[in-house]
Amino acid sequence: MGYFSAFDISASGMQVQKIVLDTVALNLANVSTTRGVSGGPYAPLQVVIGEKSGASFFDQVAAFQGALGAEVVEIQPLPDAPRMVHDPDHPDAGGDGFVAYPNINPVSEMINLMEATRAYEANVRALNATRTMALHALEIGTN
Repeated sequence: MGYFSAFDISASGMQVQKIVLDTVALNLANVSTTRGVSGGPYAPLQVVIGEKSGASFFDQVAAFQGALGAEVVEIQPLPDAPRMVHDPDHPDAGGDGFVAYPNINPVSEMINLMEATRAYEANVRALNATRTMALHALEIGTN
């Protein structure tokens, strides 16, 4: 595997983790959103990550060598039922006085945030290590 393949793998990992970070931030920002675009409470999102697959011949050869990286397969809403809170004075309360809030656990979202941050940092370190190795390889013939 060449240096550029290692760069591509790290770059794809960083792109995926940025999308995960954006999704977690979106979930945390909408933890109290009771009325979304569809009229109901905000539906928390989850990122599905998979192996990058290319359509060209060269992408297939790279996949055979294990050098494509990761990609976001889908961003899907979680199937969790909304959290019902009794608040008859809320403008979105139903006839029984309950308000439907998104079923988002801020603690688990913060754990997802830290996990994505660590994975992003690991990809940055791998990219920097590969860059350092390439620079040292270029210096071999200079002495």
